[in-house]
Amino acid sequence: MEKKRSHRKSKPSYNKGKFKGAKRSPQRSAGAKDEGSTSIRLNKVIAHSGLCSRRAADELIALGQIKVNGKVVTEMGVKISPDDTVKYNNKVLTSEKMVYILMNKPKDHITTSSDSRGRRTVLDLIGRTVKERVFPVGRLDRNTTGLLLLTNDGELTKKLTHPRYGIKKVYHIGLNKNLKAVDMKKIAGGLILDDGKAEVDVIAYVGDGVDKKIIGIELHSGKNRIIRRIFEHLDYEVTRLDRILFAGLTKKDIPRGKWRFLRDKEIGMLMMTSGK
Repeated sequence: MEKKRSHRKSKPSYNKGKFKGAKRSPQRSAGAKDEGSTSIRLNKVIAHSGLCSRRAADELIALGQIKVNGKVVTEMGVKISPDDTVKYNNKVLTSEKMVYILMNKPKDHITTSSDSRGRRTVLDLIGRTVKERVFPVGRLDRNTTGLLLLTNDGELTKKLTHPRYGIKKVYHIGLNKNLKAVDMKKIAGGLILDDGKAEVDVIAYVGDGVDKKIIGIELHSGKNRIIRRIFEHLDYEVTRLDRILFAGLTKKDIPRGKWRFLRDKEIGMLMMTSGK
């Protein structure tokens, strides 16, 4: 009997399934925030408007592109009142409720907010149920299925998609033929592709390993079409690609093509994972 093969660096988990109103001057932070204070950091207000991340907001402030109550603010760490008016390019920035959505993406939907060619997008699945303007965190190919996070939290999105944070992703892959042990070893060791080395953290046959056309891969890379390109490099065709885990989130309670809002504890976990 052939021994089940697995190449991994760690144990895989494949089978677990308005800031507008009275004019006030912005106040400089005096260190620790007073527990009874309602002031909020200017960069956070900008980020919560959906304009950009906090880091990018700091850059806009430093460049003198942000006004509070009609005055340009360039100091870092400034705190303002909820009654203050914040403007960028003479447009008032209003705070938006942060929304976090977990979707089990079906095939034949592109991961974008709109499409000039009229193709179905993942936002079509949400429709007008959510009034906030959310965006996908990262991308899944048109015919790649599985877990997709959507949000209007620009700061979190940048962190979850930045290589520095090493966000874990797990996929189940269906191939057109059995994956040879020697090729599995090559993938585990890292393949050299056109854009550099393609590394995976874990690769293994799914389940009991009887069907060697069903593979599980855990990785942190965010390179475009990386999994498909890995197997194409070794002359395999990916017939099915399903993401089952992203940043500690799973889709086990969400039917294909459906979605739900993240629970408070899941949002908290994401914040901890991204160091937000």
